[in-house]
Amino acid sequence: MDQTFARRYRLTKTDEFSSVFGFRKAIRGKLLMLHYQPRVTGETDARLGLVVGKKLLKRAVDRNRCKRVLREQFRRRRAELPACDLVVRLVAKPEKSAGKLDAGLLVEDFLALLAKLQRFAGPRETT
Repeated sequence: MDQTFARRYRLTKTDEFSSVFGFRKAIRGKLLMLHYQPRVTGETDARLGLVVGKKLLKRAVDRNRCKRVLREQFRRRRAELPACDLVVRLVAKPEKSAGKLDAGLLVEDFLALLAKLQRFAGPRETT
C-alpha cells in the first residue's frame, strides 16, 4: 500500500480550500475543526489541507510542527478514509508542556475527528 503524502493527496489551490469551506460541513473538536466535502464520483482518495494561523501559534516552528504531526496522522490513515476533501483548521490554542507543543493532544483530537467523519461521510467505497 502506498503511504506517501503525494501531491494528489493534498489541497493546494485557493479554489480547492474555498470550495470545502463553502460546502459548510464541519466537525468541531477540542483544538481542531475538520471541514469536509465529498469528492466527485470516480475520485476515491481523500485529500488534506491544513490551516494553522499566527494568532494561535505565534512561532513558525510551532505552526510547522503542528502541520507535520497532522500530515503524518493523515498519511497513516488515508486508506481508511472516505473520498472527501478535508481541511483541518486549528481553532484553539494547544497547551504547551515545558515550552514544546503537545503533539499528543493534537493527535488525539485529530483521530477523534476522523472517527466522527467516518460516521458522517460514510465508509470508504471499495472497487
